[in-house]
Amino acid sequence: MKLTIERAALLKALGHVQSAVERRNTIPILSNVLLSAERGRLSFSATDLDMEIIDEAEARVEQAGQVTAPAHTLYEIARKLPEGAEVTLAWTGEDPRLAVSAGRSRFSLPVLPAGDFPVMSSEGLSGRVSVDVNDLIRLIDRTRFAISTEETRYYLNGLYLHTVTEGGLPRLRAVATDGHRLALAEMPAPEGAAGAPGVIVPRKTIGEARRLLDDAGESVHLAVSPQKVRFDFGGAALTSKVIDGSFPDYARVIPRDNNRVMMVDNKLFARAVDRVATISAEKSRSVRMSIEAGRLTLTVRNMEAGQAVEELEIDYDGEAFEMSFNARYLLDVTDQISAEQAEFRFGGPNDPALVLDPTDPDVRYVLMPLRV
Repeated sequence: MKLTIERAALLKALGHVQSAVERRNTIPILSNVLLSAERGRLSFSATDLDMEIIDEAEARVEQAGQVTAPAHTLYEIARKLPEGAEVTLAWTGEDPRLAVSAGRSRFSLPVLPAGDFPVMSSEGLSGRVSVDVNDLIRLIDRTRFAISTEETRYYLNGLYLHTVTEGGLPRLRAVATDGHRLALAEMPAPEGAAGAPGVIVPRKTIGEARRLLDDAGESVHLAVSPQKVRFDFGGAALTSKVIDGSFPDYARVIPRDNNRVMMVDNKLFARAVDRVATISAEKSRSVRMSIEAGRLTLTVRNMEAGQAVEELEIDYDGEAFEMSFNARYLLDVTDQISAEQAEFRFGGPNDPALVLDPTDPDVRYVLMPLRV
């Protein structure tokens, strides 16, 4: 194999695929990227056995071939080469090293046989649909913060992508929850998406897909099966196993009869919560919200650090009540609201609160109160 490729093209493609490679691997070949050169293209593939990312770039191929080389090392070399450099990659098959050269720089990297590199099958993937890039970014950004990191409930360690029918129309919906808060975002389902199996996409896969969306075109092709999901970004593609488990019946915890409505300036509220939470206990980060007509009082009491109180003007004219929430969860939700005003809908003192963005009716957040 011998080829020449522009440094920028090499760096971009390696940047897309190398993040799939775990820093520590007990299987040596999983630390490598598969390089495949043919007919003016160099393709890259990396995997951790649960997820595979592939990409390609234009190259002047003198001799076609395949080989694997250390992914992170090759990426760091490309990153540190000067802009505009022409990079030559050469491997003869007789030398167990890949020769990388650019200008006066020369590197020799150990290789492993391409035939030993695991390739993730796309078998069973069906129902390929086209989704607008900005719509998919919105679904991910509005929900992924609520994905659980608690490994014992593994079925919550991902984003639940599925279709529902409301008002006779199919909707593509993304839901994430960790049991303490829930985030839901939806959009009109793309043509052909109705009836596709719902899948729980792992947290790492969602993170990589979101990163690749920044370099995608106008649309992404999405294909799912009960075992896998594939995002096709044009030149790059991500295939991943999905979480084998049943997502809980989240609709049961979404309040429908919360009739105590509070409107508050979102930025002022977030800043006030952040200030009073400075002295909150690290474990619960509890903030007490005392709500009465026209006024919200935020209170934090900490036996060691003292007390913090702050008042805000609000639009509320119902009876007074109090509830406590985790400050971090409140801030995570306010970070997602683009409207000037955040809409809080409360029920009883132990009922979940519903938080809405008045400018985006297709997004809903649920916060479980702290019992203190």
